[in-house]
Amino acid sequence: MSDKRYTEEFKIAAIRQVTEQGYPVLEVASRLGVTNRTLYAWLRKYQLPNPSDVQIDDKDAEIKRLRAELKRTTEEREILKKAAAFFANQPE
Repeated sequence: MSDKRYTEEFKIAAIRQVTEQGYPVLEVASRLGVTNRTLYAWLRKYQLPNPSDVQIDDKDAEIKRLRAELKRTTEEREILKKAAAFFANQPE
């Protein structure tokens, strides 16, 4: 086992070469002098969520919020319909 220690910046820069620039893991690992297992471990540890996944999560949250609002509004409308019918049948 190697005694080399790498800074967080070095690890993140290596990860960005794979994730953002599209270089293969084996190529980046050999260029930087680390094992491919080490680079894969860094990827698992430091990789940020995919921006498209975050966008999907935001959309799902928005859909959930809108569905809840629609349900509440529909219930309020039904209550108002019943109240209007009740007061329409009241003798004056």
